[in-house]
Amino acid sequence: MSQEIDVHTLKARLDAKEDFKFVDVREEHEYEEYNLGAELIPLGSIPERLDDFGDKESDIVLHCRSGARSGNAQRYLESQGFTNVTNVTGGVLAWKELIA
Repeated sequence: MSQEIDVHTLKARLDAKEDFKFVDVREEHEYEEYNLGAELIPLGSIPERLDDFGDKESDIVLHCRSGARSGNAQRYLESQGFTNVTNVTGGVLAWKELIA
């Protein structure tokens, strides 16, 4: 079962400086326009960048514009054996609306 968090929970985790791998799966031009400080690994490049995600038990939090692409990335990583992957529901759109 896939894990999800909302932007309020994400902000709390960031504010608490929790140790997790925070990844933005949008494209570079989207990232340059507005980003939350996550590492940029565009969805299409994930298969060749699996090593960038650390070990299979790493705490990974993914986000995108709305939560759809990061959901796809989450399912892909889980299919590759990653066991602790979380998707941010609503993505940047929710962050801009509720947090920023």
